[in-house]
Amino acid sequence: MRFPEFLKEHGTIGFVAPSFGCATEPYYTAFAHARERFGQMGYHTQMGPNCLVDKGIGISNDPALCGKELNESYCGTENDVIISCGGGELMCEVVPYIDFAGIAQAKPKWYMGFSDNTNFTFLSATIADTAAIYGPCAAAFGMEPWHPAVQDALDLLCGKITRVHNYDLWEKESVKDEEHPLAPYHVTEPVELKVFPQGAENVTMEGRLIGGCMDCLVNLLGTRFDHVKEFQERYKEDGFLWFLEACDLHVMSIRRAIWQMKEAGWFSHVKGFLIGRPVCFGEEAFGIDHYRAVTDLLAEYQVPVIMDLDIGHMAPMMPVVTGAMAKAHVQGNTFVLDYEWR
Repeated sequence: MRFPEFLKEHGTIGFVAPSFGCATEPYYTAFAHARERFGQMGYHTQMGPNCLVDKGIGISNDPALCGKELNESYCGTENDVIISCGGGELMCEVVPYIDFAGIAQAKPKWYMGFSDNTNFTFLSATIADTAAIYGPCAAAFGMEPWHPAVQDALDLLCGKITRVHNYDLWEKESVKDEEHPLAPYHVTEPVELKVFPQGAENVTMEGRLIGGCMDCLVNLLGTRFDHVKEFQERYKEDGFLWFLEACDLHVMSIRRAIWQMKEAGWFSHVKGFLIGRPVCFGEEAFGIDHYRAVTDLLAEYQVPVIMDLDIGHMAPMMPVVTGAMAKAHVQGNTFVLDYEWR
């Protein structure tokens, strides 16, 4: 696994928009403020041509142009790390235009984004053996004040930390809108982690991290970009920690997604599952909730399943390094993830 160099003092942060750009509010103002904040911290910024564009369907621009922007930004020398402008709906259509062979040969570079950006963070690791960060997109850095999770994401990009952890409160309803583009996370709900099998109070597991947004993962499954089995064969001695979360999927969709990944053999050599709060948190269908949507099908692996973690769409989110070795530990409502760059 290739690990990029960390962002240095006075380095350059590049921005790309292979999914949505920051062309509309509240993202336009938040993105502008993020660039201002980075400038005040001594960093340079560099924007790709699609960052402020809104011409595509579910993404910033034509898929070919989005792929061109990402390839040139990643393989070029104008920036040191890359942060995606945002998530969206159809980054999958950009994937055929991403030069993964070129990325595998280029000097590795940190790429950070989440949600629809799973289409790169997951494939960067499984196809190009290059680690990427499943973490906040560019506009999040425009909030005032920064939530500790946002600072953790920057500290990880800078190589200042090798441990991330969960937070005390989470956001059930955002207050960020067109009139309040710089609003911080509206954290009101206490974190209550769930560990399965139930009864386990002190759990530690270790393996190579892989995963992302299930909405995107099941869309990639079975395509020519699905290199999971080859990836698993390369790193089977390490075992795997799957981190998963869901955006548009409801309870039954989550269960179908877990079934599909399971039947495709994606969970071979699994050592544990790290599951973020889904957007459908608290909903039920046909008598099952978002816990049983996952745990009923994963019980046969006899590994820990930790749920309602700070991963993904229900802010705040820990930055998770796809492809990295990690040791996960949970005790009560405290969760820590220690990274190893190997």
